[in-house]
Amino acid sequence: MLVVPMPSRRTFLASGLALPALAAGADVPVIDCATHFYDTSRPQGVPWPSPSSPILYKPTFPERYLAAVKPYRVDGVVAIEASPWLEDNLWLLSLGDRSPLIRAVVGNIAPGHPDFRAALERFAKHPLWHGIRIGAASLPKFLADPQAMGDLRMLMEKNLSLDVLVGQPVYDQIARLSEALPDLKIMVGHLPLDDSAGIRACASRPRVYAKVSGVVRRDGQVPKARLDELWDVFGPDRTVYASNWPTSDMIAEYPVVFKTMADYLAGQSADLRSRFFSGNAKTFYRLS
Repeated sequence: MLVVPMPSRRTFLASGLALPALAAGADVPVIDCATHFYDTSRPQGVPWPSPSSPILYKPTFPERYLAAVKPYRVDGVVAIEASPWLEDNLWLLSLGDRSPLIRAVVGNIAPGHPDFRAALERFAKHPLWHGIRIGAASLPKFLADPQAMGDLRMLMEKNLSLDVLVGQPVYDQIARLSEALPDLKIMVGHLPLDDSAGIRACASRPRVYAKVSGVVRRDGQVPKARLDELWDVFGPDRTVYASNWPTSDMIAEYPVVFKTMADYLAGQSADLRSRFFSGNAKTFYRLS
């Protein structure tokens, strides 16, 4: 694997280095397709993150995000609900009503649950609600469950999208789901992962997109060969930028994450960079 050395978060902070110079990519609109917001100070707390993670366990609102992205500019975000508590979907939608930074909400309701359809009908009435996210580990169960597949068909029929959070190569399952529900828009993150055959099978499905949000690794390396593969198989119209903030703070500060991708695309045209950093997100999530 070809790698490009990058400073880890600890190295970056300990070195006293100044923030990185503005990179190519700062000159085009930016929509960050993976952010999380929550309030650890509320009486009931939050189911995620854990108090044992001091980097993450603090009130996290758009104002904190905007401070974290400096010296760069982000024009909008897709906020993803990580909490399994049903009413936290409403909490995030209410936050979006108050913050123009939030351009779309991807909720958390489980296909196959008895309350799924009523909850989807309820939340889909909100203009910021654009879909749901599931964990890839649940895909085999969903594919074998007629109720869950019916719920996902309902999602498709409402022209809502499905984010799939992958922590291991499961691209064959994603391809199977896309074959079963060919009009369902599926966003796969956090890429890249190391599975060439699987990623190519997944990318062969025209409604499947790649969320490039797993770039800076814990070992301080950037898997350039895997990024090259993503551009090769998904092309310039089905890849989107995402930071995975604030979880990304566990590895590198936001300017490092952004500059990594901006530098990778520095030799590309402004049109291609604009598609990656915002245009493809607008298409997938139906943003105005």
